[in-house]
Amino acid sequence: MRNIFSYVVFLILFLLSYTIYGHHAFTAEFDANAPINITGKVVKVEWINPHAWVHVEVKEESKETIWMVEGGTPNTLIRNGLTKNSIKPGTVINVRGYQSKGKLCLPRCIANGRDITFPDGSKVFMGSSGTGAPRDGSDPKER
Repeated sequence: MRNIFSYVVFLILFLLSYTIYGHHAFTAEFDANAPINITGKVVKVEWINPHAWVHVEVKEESKETIWMVEGGTPNTLIRNGLTKNSIKPGTVINVRGYQSKGKLCLPRCIANGRDITFPDGSKVFMGSSGTGAPRDGSDPKER
């Protein structure tokens, strides 16, 4: 009986650990054939797990659109040189990335950020990599 209990506990722990490591693939949510290159003012930064979000207000002709740009995990961004205070609301940035597969900008525009360029010209990788993400040399750890 003790062996059966041990096997059941092991099986439960194994199954739980498997789901913990599960993560969505890039191609499940974003379109590698729909690159974006937007410039706008940072409205809000959400430094949360599992992904940080940067909200950018983009002015196109007579309308303003808010883009929600997904970055990597806060830990990944910190290792790439971004901190919670690096991207301040009001800063004008350029974001290169890929648009979501959802309906185009209804009710909001969503993208996966590849990199951010700041007004001083410095560029930081946002962590858009992993299964299905296009390889373009932006990821310093990419082979």
